[in-house]
Amino acid sequence: MNVGILGTGNLAVTLGRAWAASGHSLLVTGRNPLHASEAADQIDPSAEAVAPADFAGRADAVVVAVSWEGLEAALHLVGGSDGALAGKTVIDCTNPVDYATGELKPASGSAAQLVARSAPGAHVVKALHLFAGASWPYAGLQETTPVVAICGSERSALDLATALIGDLGGQTAVIGGLDSARQLEEAAGFVMKVVASGHNPRLAVPDVDPALVSAARTATR
Repeated sequence: MNVGILGTGNLAVTLGRAWAASGHSLLVTGRNPLHASEAADQIDPSAEAVAPADFAGRADAVVVAVSWEGLEAALHLVGGSDGALAGKTVIDCTNPVDYATGELKPASGSAAQLVARSAPGAHVVKALHLFAGASWPYAGLQETTPVVAICGSERSALDLATALIGDLGGQTAVIGGLDSARQLEEAAGFVMKVVASGHNPRLAVPDVDPALVSAARTATR
């Protein structure tokens, strides 16, 4: 599969390396052609930096790994506003959070919904914004496989995102349609606040076994 990465930073490079190791072809683009070439070189010898105008037509799936402030401009750069991403799975990794306070920057809605508005017809999935790039690829024990919460409104796009996350070594939990994206993005802010307080966010949520919850519900019927 041709996985197109819109962005040239650390997350783009780390995800690209993991997917290249899984056999995918990587296309990289961004505002600065030199940065795109450097990112492609860091990913894999087979990764290719492409011009923004050629990006959408060659990518089978698109991964958005840019800053919140540059999100709308990046999508416009690759023709998203003109429908170039229509029908394609677009995985939004944007973290629209103030890193100092943990507050969500959009006053309403979500970054993922902005992607959907800025790229009409795209099948947007929110995913991978809660895990640092260093989390991938995961090759540890199966019982501690990272669970990537995702949301989106098209089943085929969710399935494709799940497959790509599986290639990173993760598993997915679908939490709803794209209108659930704000909740997912707020979770990133919560994690940052817990870390800033000097604690491990893994210990800030209850350890719940879904099988026990299901058994308890069945017993009360």
